[in-house]
Amino acid sequence: MCLSDLFPPEFYRQLLDSIPADEHFHELRHRDALRADGSSTRLRRYLYPEHIWRLPATVREQWLPLARLLVSRDLQDAFKRKFRRALEARFGCPIDRLSFYPVPIIVRDLPGYRIGIHSDVMKKAITVQFYLPKDESQRHLGTVFHEGSGGEAALRTRQMPFMPASGYAFPVQEEESWHSAKTTTEADGERRSIMLTYFVQNTPQTWLMRRIERFGSFFGVYPNQRT
Repeated sequence: MCLSDLFPPEFYRQLLDSIPADEHFHELRHRDALRADGSSTRLRRYLYPEHIWRLPATVREQWLPLARLLVSRDLQDAFKRKFRRALEARFGCPIDRLSFYPVPIIVRDLPGYRIGIHSDVMKKAITVQFYLPKDESQRHLGTVFHEGSGGEAALRTRQMPFMPASGYAFPVQEEESWHSAKTTTEADGERRSIMLTYFVQNTPQTWLMRRIERFGSFFGVYPNQRT
């Protein structure tokens, strides 16, 4: 599912102007993002409303309404309706009985970032990414979708244009939705986006885990989720 015209132009400009400062981000340490010295090329910040309250007032004013929208039931229901057929086939029940846990983060991919061909893990139900470039100059940095993980299927690709206020969404299914991101360069600059992941919470254990992770993140204990 391709997404476009996600935000009104003036709101989008103000959103970019108020992206939190460097000190409000932390490294996301997964294999593909690590440099030779052990540092990471991907930085993230959680966008839960309680995290936004800790930011300066001018930043909080701009990001808090968006943070509330990202974790809202209305937005989740919209994506559930869009992917109804795939979700009902995967979980074997009507979407009205399905409830997922939204995890919104803003990510900053520094020069040298890449991620190989992969299909999202099955603890995820829906993956959404909202692109946040300033203009069209980073058009070539969009996510690459593959028909398979290797061979000729991996070479058959479709690349999303990394354009302002655009993005994509897909339901997570086993051995499907293969995607990657090409290595970025110094000339490409920083690649910014919002990741919104809906996690499965279909057992008491997964229901509790999602909330423990959210509680821990407020105090600086971060799960190393591959995003």
